[in-house]
Amino acid sequence: MITLGIESTAHTLSMGIAKDDKILSNIIDTYSGGNEGLIPRKMADHHTNVFADVLTKALNAAKISIDQIDLIAFSQGPGIGAPLSIGVSAAKYLALKYDKKIIGVNHGYAHVKISEFFCKVKKPLILYISGGNSQILIENRDGFYQVLGETLDIGIGNLFDSFARAIKMEHAHGSALSALAEGGKYVELPYTVKGMNLVFSGLLTAAEKAAQKHSHKDVAYSLMETSFAMTCEVTERALFLTKKKHLVVCGGVAQNRHLQSMLKTMCHEDGIRFGVGPDEYNRDNGAMIAYAGWLQYKKYGQTKLENCVPITNYRIDRMKELLGKF
Repeated sequence: MITLGIESTAHTLSMGIAKDDKILSNIIDTYSGGNEGLIPRKMADHHTNVFADVLTKALNAAKISIDQIDLIAFSQGPGIGAPLSIGVSAAKYLALKYDKKIIGVNHGYAHVKISEFFCKVKKPLILYISGGNSQILIENRDGFYQVLGETLDIGIGNLFDSFARAIKMEHAHGSALSALAEGGKYVELPYTVKGMNLVFSGLLTAAEKAAQKHSHKDVAYSLMETSFAMTCEVTERALFLTKKKHLVVCGGVAQNRHLQSMLKTMCHEDGIRFGVGPDEYNRDNGAMIAYAGWLQYKKYGQTKLENCVPITNYRIDRMKELLGKF
């Protein structure tokens, strides 16, 4: 089965094509809001403007035509309403115009499944960390995911982006902040862990205040060290609770090399196998939607067209409930 995957939950419009579990193409076009941040309407305009070009590039890279597509998969949520709606509407349009099957995919589920595929492990403990998400997940016997712990306020990626905007960085996102942090010295910041849950908003406020007294390099370093240490603590606690012997980290923030190093060290000390997928498939991308859509279709069939709507708060632990309704 050949599946076209459409990702549009936030600032990235991406389309990937997979033939069963073989990735044929993965085209990514990302909107950068600069210091003004990511404005939903502008993200939606970006996705609209580049949609045809991204689709053409994805088909050309896969060396197929739209007629050869069997299934159209799209990110159904969670996500930001305006850009998310562009992908959903476009998927429905293509399905109707070309008479294709269609399926809505949970964005987090796609991150998890593509990472499990590349790491070649089954049912590991999952650390899912991205702009809007910080969650520890475990697969239940029925194949759905349970949240063992998560952020109680903002995701770790949003923590970094918000601080970068607060100190007026030209490119206000995590990778630029990570580069700034290199060589910094530690400034004391609050460390808040609640069992297997995390709280980042107080850390953000303290870092913004610290940036008025200390160098931005030192505060950026301290912000990342503190938030990563908190993340490692809750992950290790979850490993001990579940007795899992494999850990997979996925999502946009999983690309951070320093965090990977910290998690690897922790896993080595505890006798845990550590896995992380390639950067291309940890950032938001269409290939993961195509692959997850194929997996989901095999189990549950396609989504009814009337149920192909954006679900901005589509939690991964609601999949069983919503798929039952769809």
